[in-house]
Amino acid sequence: MPGLTRIPRWRLPRRLLPLVLLCGLHAGAQPVPETPGLGFEAARQLLLQRSDKLAAAQAATRSATLRADSLSGLGGPVVSLSGTAFAYNANLRPDLQTVNQRTAQVEELLPIPLPLPTLPSTYTINRQDSGSSAAVSMVWPIYTGGLNDAARGLASARADEARADTARTTGELSTLLVQRYFGAQLAARAAALREAALDTIGRHDAAAQRMLDAGLIARVERLQARSAFEEARRQALKARDDAELAATALARIVHSDSPVRPDSPLFVHTQPLEPLAQFVDAALQHHPALALVSAKKAQAEAQHAAGEAGRRPQVFAFGQRELRTGQADWVAGIGVRYTLWDALDRRTLAEASLQQVEQAERSGAQARSDIALLVEKHWRAVDQARRQFIAAGTAIELAQEVLRLRQSGLREGTSTTLDLIDAQVNLAKVQTEQAQAANDYDFTLAQLLEACGLPDRFADYMARADVKVQ
Repeated sequence: MPGLTRIPRWRLPRRLLPLVLLCGLHAGAQPVPETPGLGFEAARQLLLQRSDKLAAAQAATRSATLRADSLSGLGGPVVSLSGTAFAYNANLRPDLQTVNQRTAQVEELLPIPLPLPTLPSTYTINRQDSGSSAAVSMVWPIYTGGLNDAARGLASARADEARADTARTTGELSTLLVQRYFGAQLAARAAALREAALDTIGRHDAAAQRMLDAGLIARVERLQARSAFEEARRQALKARDDAELAATALARIVHSDSPVRPDSPLFVHTQPLEPLAQFVDAALQHHPALALVSAKKAQAEAQHAAGEAGRRPQVFAFGQRELRTGQADWVAGIGVRYTLWDALDRRTLAEASLQQVEQAERSGAQARSDIALLVEKHWRAVDQARRQFIAAGTAIELAQEVLRLRQSGLREGTSTTLDLIDAQVNLAKVQTEQAQAANDYDFTLAQLLEACGLPDRFADYMARADVKVQ
């Protein structure tokens, strides 16, 4: 699981095996540089402000919302203004030869010779002018069979789909932030424990050398101590790298240029959460997947309504008037349009759109069932982590008591140094297990709230926690 660090088990001699669980950075490793602290709520605000993935989803939501808003006046009158400017030059050349022939025939029929004028064979007439005109026109769809409402409904459903997608993205990023933030806390705690362990093992290694020089232990015991020290040093270096990597992963998600150190500690509620039914009800109301399915159903219904509108008549009013003084030309009327025959089989298209509506309904029913199961899974995982944390507290008390007895036994000569180190290592081991249980609690709680569509409630649970793992 990314961002989480668990203490591995090493195959070493039985007496030295627990020593490596406390590996650290004191001997043979450089300390981790101090990095700036960052509270969880501050990290969440940085995530919401800087995430490119969330910004892309929000831009898609704004675009879909603006498209839906642009159709709010669909179905109203459309008024337009048109204008033209023109100039022309026209030439007309009539043929007058036929007229001259007719004139000659008339002269022959006259009783008294009367000469008539002869016209030219052709004559050119030229006409040129310029001008302009303007008119205002209007078209008003009075009845469209529900097409306008279907278009508005489709755009609104697409905006709802975009909002649901943004909510889903926000929930996923919030859960990822919890995983990396508290995973970095756990990695830092594991590195600190290994630092203390390496210091302890280093002192034991030096003591073993002195005992070997004094002839108090065999060489094989000295080699076992040295082997444990070298293994602890290797694990210490790995622990530091893991802690730095976890801090870097946290920095990446909040878009910080340098690694950050989480300030908010791991937390646990020792009392159980609210009843399961309460979380299921919240999920059925707020989960973005259900909003997404609802938006898909609304889109299918709008498409069906648009197909049905094409089978109904359309009524519209129209008018136009010239913009000029005096006797202006104008026209106005009402038109009706009805499709008698279409190449498309609209009945089949209507049946197809109804099947899409049924698909959305079935998907919604399946999604509600799946979400209820998912909520129950995470709710039980949170409670299991809570019980593991409490059980680890009891184990810590027992380990502390064993350590106290080993210290007393060392003073009285009934215990050895290795027995004391074993007790110290066991205490650190159960402390690490308790921190791991706290980390599991926080992560599964984030998953539960994401499944309920309430990722922003995580900070409230963190503030009300009665146990903080410092």
